[in-house]
Amino acid sequence: MRRSCSTTSVDDKIVWENSMRETFLRIDREVCPRNVDSADHHHHREGVSQSFSDTVGSTAVVAVLSCRHIIVANCGDSRAILCRKGQAIPLSEDHKPDREDELTRIEAAGGRVFCWNGWRVFGVLAMSRAIGDHFLEPYVIADPEVTMTLRSDEDECLILASDGLWDVVSNQDACTIAKRSLAATMDPQIAATALVQKAHENGSTDNISVVVIDLRREQTRRLR
Repeated sequence: MRRSCSTTSVDDKIVWENSMRETFLRIDREVCPRNVDSADHHHHREGVSQSFSDTVGSTAVVAVLSCRHIIVANCGDSRAILCRKGQAIPLSEDHKPDREDELTRIEAAGGRVFCWNGWRVFGVLAMSRAIGDHFLEPYVIADPEVTMTLRSDEDECLILASDGLWDVVSNQDACTIAKRSLAATMDPQIAATALVQKAHENGSTDNISVVVIDLRREQTRRLR
């Protein structure tokens, strides 16, 4: 990871918003290339490989650490949580179909949201933004939301995780578990594993992906 203390482009939110949007949309196009002819596209969809399928999709949450800020880009219902002085601070907001602004956007595009084992776009997808899932365009989009948070000496760790964790573990509980694990082991991987184990214990049946970044270690590096 490149570190810079520049006060110009690296800490310019508009620059990050444009860069993240361009990156997310490029990856979205690569999930199902639009320049594949219909016959070839059909062949791939009917074969064993589903790499070009319109129904392939994923959430994404990305964090970049500058000397002064934590920049987070989110698309879908994965989440970024900052643990600061023992308190959980959300750095992203889940893209759920029943979120007021997302529901308004979907309906303005001609889409519908139904409650079918939870609120879903056309009763199918339980998130309103995703990379891929092109069969639900233009209602489900890949545009990320970007936040920029000023760093503090009280920052302890950053947790990035999929909804397999957040569906069964609260933000605060995750923060407490990660903080306790880091205090005991100084190993972010062990902290991430502890969160995965907690999700399993709480009955999660979804995919569980967790990354923990030790910001105390980052603080030490920044002072060097």
